[in-house]
Amino acid sequence: MSKFFNVEQLISDEGRVTMSDPYKTGMFKGLNPYVKKKPLKGKIIVVLDGKYEQRGLKLIVQPSRGIRVGEVHELIITDEQRGPGDVVNRIAYVGFFEVKESAVIVVGDEVKINGKVIGKIAGYDETHMPNHYNIVVNAPGLVTGNEMGIELDSEIVIG
Repeated sequence: MSKFFNVEQLISDEGRVTMSDPYKTGMFKGLNPYVKKKPLKGKIIVVLDGKYEQRGLKLIVQPSRGIRVGEVHELIITDEQRGPGDVVNRIAYVGFFEVKESAVIVVGDEVKINGKVIGKIAGYDETHMPNHYNIVVNAPGLVTGNEMGIELDSEIVIG
């Protein structure tokens, strides 16, 4: 039997093999399957300046997302220690970025802007999908993109 999942989770009532989300079924519980991966690289295209105490972002249970070249996503900071499946209320808006090099990003990946670590990925909110993800970053304080002095075309690296 595989150490990665329980085969019984894949068998339907009719005896057919079915596939389900491995994160929702707990197949990867305690296991990090991401042995090697390239970092995501992009450029800031919008700098934001706003904070909320009760935003109500619902982080999806999946800890990873495949992000493609040309996509645009939003970066948001929280000082609440949250992760997949949690609700995030206290937030500061950082900005939007355009992806220049595709990658798979994972909860816990460091997020750097112009070489400075701003925090680690907490998770992803799908409120605005299919337009863009809200990528939520755990950080020690609520600081907006404007307060950080981020400029347009600043480099962002995740992972």
